[in-house]
Amino acid sequence: MQKSPITKYKPWGVIDLPDRRWPNRVIERAPQWCSVDLRDGNQALPIPMGVKEKLELFKLLCQVGFEQIEIGFPSAAQTEFDFARKLIDEKLVPNGVALQVLTQAREHLIRKSFDSLRGAEKAIIHVYNSTSPLQREVTFGMSKEQIKQIAVEGVCLIKKLLPELPEPQQVREPQQPQQKPPQQLQPQLEAGSTAVAAAGGAQKAAGSLEM
Repeated sequence: MQKSPITKYKPWGVIDLPDRRWPNRVIERAPQWCSVDLRDGNQALPIPMGVKEKLELFKLLCQVGFEQIEIGFPSAAQTEFDFARKLIDEKLVPNGVALQVLTQAREHLIRKSFDSLRGAEKAIIHVYNSTSPLQREVTFGMSKEQIKQIAVEGVCLIKKLLPELPEPQQVREPQQPQQKPPQQLQPQLEAGSTAVAAAGGAQKAAGSLEM
């Protein structure tokens, strides 16, 4: 363990927002809650849940009243894919409940995610890409502009694939710049804004995509 003075960690930078308005705002309507226990919670377990355990928890989350449930990362593991298909094929999803899946903004993973959701009445594609300097420079070896392009290509592909889903599916697509320290706020903001801009006109074109 490092002795004092500690130099291992750097303090978080100041966020300069002199015109911020959120402290004076109040919540006037109920927020939309999305449970991520089946995905984010599951990946934190020493031994991840199988289809049987995930189904039991899914039923409990529905009983609690969640209407948006992130059921997994079907493009990353066969168990996750099989669970999504079981829910849809066996009609185990209550009316009004949207199934959410997580995917990286990579073509083959997005296509696999769409395959996992075919037949769902309501679906949310949760797509992300990393904007942290470490992953950008070391893992990907890409510039900030190239990282933004990943977000754009992911959004455009999802728009392209929407017609492949049978009606009356409703698809939403939150785009998330993944946060890994050390994080830089400006590239993260630019990546998110670029993705939102790329999705412009999606509702008009596909009739069912929201950002």
